[in-house]
Amino acid sequence: MAVTATAAAWAVTAVSLAASPAAAAPTTTAPRPGDTCTVADLGTRHPYIKTTEVSPTITHFKGWYVTEGTTGNQTVSTSTQTTISVSVGLNGNVEGGFAVETLTKVGASLGLNVKVDYSSTSSESNSVTWNFNQPGYYGAYKGTKKVTGTYGSLNCNRVQQGDGSWALKWIEGSGSGSFTTYTTLEEGAVRCQDNVPAGSIMAKAQVLLDCGSAAAKAEHPAGAVAPTAKQKRDRLVQRPALTSGKSTEQPKATVRSARAALDCQAGAYKIAVPGKPLSWGAPLLAADGVRLRPSTIFSAHLDNWRLCNVTERNGVLEASLWNWGNGGCATIAGQNAATERAALMTAPCAEDDLQRFYIYRDVPGSSKIGVQNKHTGSMMGHDRYADGEFIRQYSSGRQDGTGTYTLIGV
Repeated sequence: MAVTATAAAWAVTAVSLAASPAAAAPTTTAPRPGDTCTVADLGTRHPYIKTTEVSPTITHFKGWYVTEGTTGNQTVSTSTQTTISVSVGLNGNVEGGFAVETLTKVGASLGLNVKVDYSSTSSESNSVTWNFNQPGYYGAYKGTKKVTGTYGSLNCNRVQQGDGSWALKWIEGSGSGSFTTYTTLEEGAVRCQDNVPAGSIMAKAQVLLDCGSAAAKAEHPAGAVAPTAKQKRDRLVQRPALTSGKSTEQPKATVRSARAALDCQAGAYKIAVPGKPLSWGAPLLAADGVRLRPSTIFSAHLDNWRLCNVTERNGVLEASLWNWGNGGCATIAGQNAATERAALMTAPCAEDDLQRFYIYRDVPGSSKIGVQNKHTGSMMGHDRYADGEFIRQYSSGRQDGTGTYTLIGV
């Protein structure tokens, strides 16, 4: 449907509703780009993994000298070498279904058990208990496999096929980024003369032991060995990782300018629950949110929305949603941008990606859509069908199909 379609072209008659595809159960298996989806998937999204990299990383380390008579079980207090924090996306949060699904797919694709919720190696105990059965110079360590990479987002949208017909397919939508996670910590001790597998965590620890240094070859009393110059340099190289953990600071609200000049289409629309009377209703009070409301003669146009500054790319509309009743634009509040289930609000219209939405559409002849916030990447939906229920953002959408709406011209 062309961006410049009139309200009449959007209008849904009883005949077209009856002829439109019935809402089916959403996709349950992991989709791939180009796979078929259903109208119930219009309000959902899924991650797919683009690239991965696995590297052994030492998180805690201490040089330790064992003499004759001091062998046996000993507990070594190590120093933090590298801190790895689990993160997904720009804000690093591991909240909501999308981030968890991303990390789950990472683990499955690599055959590794990776952390799928927020955690940090700095919270792990840094003492290593080991049975030193021979004298010598050891590196007592804790280490892990650091897993990094990039992901993309799959959304359901209509695609025109070679014969001119239309079908619903999973396409690459908005919301890509990078991730960092790690496997379970491994601890141990290694000597310079030990033969260890190349590329292993133990080999990484052996490199840190700095076997060629004078400190490694000198005689020492039993116990901790002061770090060599190389070990100090290695630790300084790793130090920036200590600041890459989860930030508790929420994204700051965008400074809003005066009301943006909007180029709105002439038609107004209801964004309704398919086949039911409740639709998105904007609030009268700025502190309130967009809720499901019945459309009546007393709605005062709070249930009417215009699409403004509309663009289209790869068959996906991007628009600001301007409310006829209160004159504001739909938005996710800046301080809640990273929050799962944050309520959809309205605010004075501005140049702000929090006020921009992607609209994924069913095949022509059907008015069913899914709505995604451009900045957060989250899909719009509701917890339950009820008068007064908030429209909220869900990182993966509502997998039961309740994030699919109808865009009805009025």
